[in-house]
Amino acid sequence: MTTETLSLPDLTNRDDIIRLVDCFCGRIRSDEMLGPIFNDIAKVDWETHLPKMYDFWDTVMFRLMTFKGNPVTAHAKLGPLTDMERDKFDQWLVLFLASVDELFAGENAGHIVRCAEDMANVLHSKVNGVPDQRFDPANLTDEQKTRYAAYKESKDTE
Repeated sequence: MTTETLSLPDLTNRDDIIRLVDCFCGRIRSDEMLGPIFNDIAKVDWETHLPKMYDFWDTVMFRLMTFKGNPVTAHAKLGPLTDMERDKFDQWLVLFLASVDELFAGENAGHIVRCAEDMANVLHSKVNGVPDQRFDPANLTDEQKTRYAAYKESKDTE
């Protein structure tokens, strides 16, 4: 860990989420691989899309339940229009991680990164109709195994 990393703040509130999403979406828009998908194929209206992303990551991070929507359905609509293979989701994740690393460090920063990794896996799996690699026990971290076991237990008791 560098001195620069140690001086970065952790994610603590919606303003931090807004900074992160703005940075990340700026990278997406100008990315050689992903920019054309968002800008030309999906024709994202960024003025409308950004507040949704703030709500989504605010809900993921702080459980404020501000997000209403279905990211899987939204992304699945792109499947017939463009290549949505693993490399696209990996690049999305690279850009997300770079944005977090540029702006934040700490427990919450680590948590949002793990959530983004999960999101990339879920979207790739659902959009392409392939098994989610997270559920291959060989690919699970100890933390993921614990979270999955707790989730499975809660679903079994419903």
